[in-house]
This record gives sequence, C-alpha cells and structure tokens, in this order.
Amino acid sequence: MKRRVGQYLMDAVHAAGVDKIFGVPGDFNLAFLDDIVRHDGVDWIGTTNELNGSYAADGYARIHGLGVLVTTFGVGELSAVNGIAGSYAERVPVIALTGAPTRAVENAGKYVHHSLGEGKFDSYRKMFEPITTAQAYITPENAIIEIPRVINAALRERRPVHIHLPIDVAMEEIEVDNPYEVALTPKQDLSRYVDMVAEKLNNAKQPVIIAGHEINSFHLHDELEQFVNKTNIPVAQLSLGKGAFNEENEHYIGIFDGKIADEDIKDYVNNSDVILNIGAKLTDSATAGFAYEFDVDEVIMLNHRHFKLGNIVEEDVTLPNLLADLNNIDYHYDGTFPTFKKAEEGNYELTDDALTQETYFKMMQEFIGGDDILIAEQGTSFFGSYELALPQGMSFIGQPLWGSIGYTLPSTLGTQMADASRRNILLIGDGSLQLTVQELSTMIRHNIKPIIFIINNDGYTVERLIHGMEEPYNDIRMWDYKALPKVFGGDNVAVHDVKTSNDLKRVFDEINDAPDQMHFTEVTMNWDDAPEKLRDISKAFAEQNK
Repeated sequence: MKRRVGQYLMDAVHAAGVDKIFGVPGDFNLAFLDDIVRHDGVDWIGTTNELNGSYAADGYARIHGLGVLVTTFGVGELSAVNGIAGSYAERVPVIALTGAPTRAVENAGKYVHHSLGEGKFDSYRKMFEPITTAQAYITPENAIIEIPRVINAALRERRPVHIHLPIDVAMEEIEVDNPYEVALTPKQDLSRYVDMVAEKLNNAKQPVIIAGHEINSFHLHDELEQFVNKTNIPVAQLSLGKGAFNEENEHYIGIFDGKIADEDIKDYVNNSDVILNIGAKLTDSATAGFAYEFDVDEVIMLNHRHFKLGNIVEEDVTLPNLLADLNNIDYHYDGTFPTFKKAEEGNYELTDDALTQETYFKMMQEFIGGDDILIAEQGTSFFGSYELALPQGMSFIGQPLWGSIGYTLPSTLGTQMADASRRNILLIGDGSLQLTVQELSTMIRHNIKPIIFIINNDGYTVERLIHGMEEPYNDIRMWDYKALPKVFGGDNVAVHDVKTSNDLKRVFDEINDAPDQMHFTEVTMNWDDAPEKLRDISKAFAEQNK
C-alpha cells in the first residue's frame, strides 16, 4: 500500500494510542500538518507557543500514555527544549517531531532562515541527544524502520524521542506492507535478582517500600498494589511520584520527605532494615535536602534500568518485568507499622478573615475526590497539596524534579484533552501563571472545562523563602487576573473571587453546581503565607546553596 511518509507517521502514532497532536505551525512543517488534520484518528491542537506545546504534550502523555509535539526547525524545536528535558527527567514519553528544510537545502548547506547561517543542519539534533532516549533522521528509505523504532523506544523507556523530518520526505510516497504495531515489552528472566530480594526480605525485621514516579510513568499501580497486599510490606511515597500507590490501602503509611516527615513515618522508614526503593529517586526536593538517616548504599534499588543490591548493579532490567517477577516472591511481613492519618474533615472555621494557606488546603481536601486529576504547580501549590489524601482512582500531577514554573497550566490543557470525562483541578500561583497564561486561550478555543485556582500572593513565594524575602527580583507586576478569561475570549468561563474561607466554600458549591463549565478562581492570600512543608524545604534548599 502506498502512503506518504507523513501519513504513515500519523498512522503509527495513532496505532500507539495518540488521538491529539500538539504544536505550532511553521513553514517547514505546514505540508505535513495537512496529513495531521486530514487523519481520521487524530486532532490537531495548536498551542500558543512551542514551550507550552511541550508542556501540554507532557500532561497528555502522563494520562494517556504517549504524547506528540510538532514544531518547525530551529526556532520551534529549541523553544520546546525545556519542556522535553522535563519529560526526560520525569520519565514521560513524548515524541518531539521537527519539520525540517528539504534534503536538497541541507545537502547544499544553504543559509536558510531558522538556521545558524553556517550551512549546518545537525546542530539542533545534537542538542536533543542528551534529553531524548532515541533520535531519528527520517528518509523515504528508512521510514518504516526508524519510525517504529523511536515510537517503541519512547513507550519502552517512558522518555521523549526526537524525530527530524525534512518536509520533502514527509510528502514522499513509500510502500507500506505492514502497518505499525506497538512492540510488546520483551520478557526477561529476572529470577536471580528477585531471589536476592527475597533473601533480604526473609531476614528483615522492619521492611518498607518507598514508591515513586516510575510507577506512574509505567502505569504499574495494580502490580505494585498486588505485591504489597501479598507481602504485607508497608508503603511510603515520595512527593516525586505521589499517586504511585493507592492511599486508601491499609498498607499506606504516608509521604516520606526526609527530616520533615511525620515522626512515625520518619522513624519507621529511617529504622527499616530492608528498604525496597521501587520506581523512586531520592531527590533533594523529595527528601528535604537528602535529609534521611538510612544508608542509601544499603537501599535495594528496583528502578527501570537500575537494579542495585549491595555490590550487584544491573542496568538492563525493566521495571514492568521486575514487578511482575516480584509478585512471585513467597513472603509475608507479620510486624506492625504506622497507620496513615487522613486529616479530619471540617477541621477549620468558616470566617470572613483573610484566607490562609493552611485553611485553603484543609478545605481543598474536602473538595477533591472521585476520579479527579489534580495538577499542582511547583511552589505553594505543590508543597501544600502533596500532603492531601488522594481517594482511590484519583491522579496527581506535579513536576518536582524538573521544577519548571509555569508547567502546569499548559499541562492541564494536555491532561484534560487526554480524558475529557474526568474533572481536572489546577492549583497554580500568580508568578507561575504569568509564564504560560496564553494557553488559557487554547482551553477556551477547544471548549474544555478545567477548574483553575490561582493563588494571588504577589510574587514568587517559594523563591522568597529560599532567599530574598523582600528583594525586588521576587516581585511581579500585579495583574487583573479575573479579567484574563475575557481577554482570551472566554465569555462563558465562570470567574470567581476568593479572599476568605466563606468565599471559598461558596465557590466550591458554585463549581459543584455547574460542572459543565470552565471555572477560573482568583484566591488572594498574604504575600508571606506559605504551607509549612514549603517553609521547611526552602530552608533545606537555602542551606544546600551555601
């Protein structure tokens, strides 16, 4: 069957589960965009810029399993580098697809626009190598080999890939004998490593599991819960990877965040004699500046492409296979462990006093629920919300490892596009909003209905707490935030104003009464108010920077 390379590429990504393509048009991808908009299985979602597009593709991939971003050569693809690097750091599979000049132009070394004016056309591709797990320069001769290779790499490693597609190649017809099919994960015999883990567990007096972000990346929640239910080993989560484990499970003990964790959690984890680190990374923000008391060299690392037990290190193991084989272990822990303490409902007062961060998150605990997706921006929103207890089936999205402020608003475009049936709740601060607010117009354009809460506390609170509480570099210009939906054409967006706990309760009721509408709420708080966890971690960051 004859198909243009661009058509075959769209057939392949659709077969991999993609039904939304994010990006920005440019003259080196325009003809290829025709193949996108004419494809029956995918929709084109044009974003306001490439950085936002990369964030949106990341959010979409976290929920849907694979994202695609299309940009033009040079100016477009480099604008997206920050977002693609974040996807690489946090293991999110995104295809970064660059529409490039023709092969004739490249071979002749012409000084075309969007180039560096030196006749070289591989500079940008080299920039993507450290932040992608695979790269491909597509030609008519290699398309049916290279396109499946990089898509499978993105799915297998849960990391971004980069495709360089000259525009003349996209338009050229090739013979396609067999349509693309997702490659199954090759089975591995990991019994040797699992036996080593079993031996350690059989001698354990106080084991614990630390679960993290790779469980979310590979959607291994059921497999992890099966292992926990079978072995009776308690589970602590890191903030990097919240949502990795069912927080309503009786084996869940809470968030471990180093020295600032609740005393019973901190004591249990620090004094455990066997720690199974499953799909987690002990980063500075997740551990309050590496403030744990156990010997990290004694931790059993069960991560994708990284198994470590004592002096045994193996980089070829895959996390899905590892978890599958762990479920064959014959072990049951008979000891006791802390019980997760969910905050009491109604543990606040409704008043007309200025709303505080503490009350805001206590009330937010009662607002979230069911099948919601909660997206929390780095800063007060993330550090306040990672302590929230998630109902079973709820998803949590943050970016605490890469930590690029502004990520979550475009990411919410992606998460809502990934599943329109679920309620998406975005918590973001005013400083972060100002970086990427343009994507609000794309949400309005496509008539999606997220629930957005903007904390207006007049500046970069997280930066203030780390250094320069009253310095001008942590100040921002005050905007009329409630006017933004109108500016971006959102005549039907419900706009709310919150200054007190009474206001917040009223707005929650109004949102629940109008679920088929986008809600945009400005929440005003004092500039120096912050969640206690953020204050503690900011001190750790400040000390780390000395």
